[in-house]
Amino acid sequence: MSYAVIKTGGKQFAVEEGQTLRVPTIAGDAGAKVDVEALVLGGGKDAKIGGATVAATIVGHGKGEKVIVFKKKRRKQYKRKQGHRQGFTEIKIEKV
Repeated sequence: MSYAVIKTGGKQFAVEEGQTLRVPTIAGDAGAKVDVEALVLGGGKDAKIGGATVAATIVGHGKGEKVIVFKKKRRKQYKRKQGHRQGFTEIKIEKV
């Protein structure tokens, strides 16, 4: 069972041991150990569904690329421009 499907921040990710990935922000400092809820461990006939966790380490925090939100109503002289950068946490999967 070296792979799993985890759930964090309202999203699901397929992960393997040793993999590094960006997930929505998780509270904690860099180097802290976190346990993430696993929905499925393994695959095929040996799959274990629910009731498990995956050990991970927080590598760091950051912000993603800027997304421009532009609103306009034609012929009404209404325009609004706003930028947004979504925060993320980079984690490394230690043990599945």
